[in-house]
Amino acid sequence: MFDWASLCSRRPAVMGIVNVTPDSFSDGGAFIDAAAAVEHGLALVAAGADLLDVGGESTRPGADPVTEGEELGRVRPVIERLAPAAGVPISIDTTKATVAAAALDAGATVVNDVSAGRLEPEILDVAAAAGAGFVAMHMQGEPRTMQRNPRYDDVVADVGDFLCARLDAARAAGVAEQALCADPGIGFGKTVAHNIELLARLDELVARVGVPLLVGTSRKTFLGKVVGRATAGVDLPVDQRDAATLATVVWVVERGASVVRVHDAAPAATAIQLLDAMRTAELDAA
Repeated sequence: MFDWASLCSRRPAVMGIVNVTPDSFSDGGAFIDAAAAVEHGLALVAAGADLLDVGGESTRPGADPVTEGEELGRVRPVIERLAPAAGVPISIDTTKATVAAAALDAGATVVNDVSAGRLEPEILDVAAAAGAGFVAMHMQGEPRTMQRNPRYDDVVADVGDFLCARLDAARAAGVAEQALCADPGIGFGKTVAHNIELLARLDELVARVGVPLLVGTSRKTFLGKVVGRATAGVDLPVDQRDAATLATVVWVVERGASVVRVHDAAPAATAIQLLDAMRTAELDAA
């Protein structure tokens, strides 16, 4: 039975991203070859990743869906090789129940679903039957349409309501309490202002959901807009957003996030180690 506490009870965990896709916004196509993806995953672990998230379908805004067979053909050979070699848990980033089942059979132990089980409710049964971890993420709409004028009455309250409801759905399907994790879905159906408010009030979400909170800000568009427009008057390109990503990693960890999902594991792992050392010294001095 997967238990998030085994990864993030002492200090927050770093989830390294392994995109096996031709069209992901940050590194699409770089690791579409299975051997390259496995090599990248092992490098992320060497750099400090505590678990790896393998995805075969891009969820960037405007992304087109891929078939079940195509997605499986991308992720299964990568997971089969990473699971015994990486020495850390493997997560499958998918909304499809059959893909999740095949990935779990191949050695994955976590299902990371950006739809939180809304697109294919059977994915909750798959996770429950396997004793797998399950990440329920908030997304307004679906990838092709999610950035078309997203609206909320109160983004923190609305996201919290959604996550609590989807966590209850997972519990009803039999997913174990210790296997549950929630993700506010930064950048998924949210404006720049929505993303900033979610980060600013993250402690409210942590308290509300009552399970470990995963936050993924890595290289996302809102960072390029906030930092780029303030410093240069134009959006920062993807390959110049790592410093901004690290700032958000430190921010969310200080406000209770249990897992950070990143493309570059080393800076996040180093920052978390240092924060942990300072917290320990603070407690010792109290």
